[in-house]
Amino acid sequence: MTELGLRNDVYRRPLATALERLGIAEGWKCVDVGAGGGDVSVALAEIVGREGRVYSVDSDPRARDEVANLAAAHTQVVALTQSGEDLVLPEAVDLAFCRFVLMHVHDPVRVLNRMGGVTRVDGWVVAQEPITTAGRVGGRSLSMPDARHPDVGAVLPALAQEAGLEIVDAWAEAPAGVGPGPVSEYLAHLTEMEPVDDPIVLPPLVTVVCRRPASLDS
Repeated sequence: MTELGLRNDVYRRPLATALERLGIAEGWKCVDVGAGGGDVSVALAEIVGREGRVYSVDSDPRARDEVANLAAAHTQVVALTQSGEDLVLPEAVDLAFCRFVLMHVHDPVRVLNRMGGVTRVDGWVVAQEPITTAGRVGGRSLSMPDARHPDVGAVLPALAQEAGLEIVDAWAEAPAGVGPGPVSEYLAHLTEMEPVDDPIVLPPLVTVVCRRPASLDS
């Protein structure tokens, strides 16, 4: 399996699985949409090497400084301040990636379409989004009232198809645990609550792996 420098990321396995299926390698050009602090951008940079490039894109200008600090040793990481709906890059990329982004944007289909638009023909678009209310803490359903589309993962394959992408694979995966540990700590970070000892199933993360067809209208 592809090695990722995301040891504390409880959702790292579905990302590693997706990258393994793509055959990502040194020299690839990628864009990480909604990159936040840049953890995934740096993980991608370590795979593509100095001959590759990773555009780390986020709509929050503060994220650019965070990425610059985190990626100081990786000159192949380029931080940009853009929204996903307005995504434009100076070159076509081999892979466009987003995770926990579409749940917050106004128009998820537009973001997916723009991701396809900056990808080379037959390149890859990978999106990973949750089904928030399918998560459980002690058997109780989770909620995320601040998200525009908290269960967008449930319709993610349909959204990718509507965006003009060719779906190659799709699946869902959910980290689970009980008592102290990474899953409980992640939930505490997500909800800003104290860690709990209850059984936890985090929101299933739906992954879609798509190709960018030549016929894409972006």
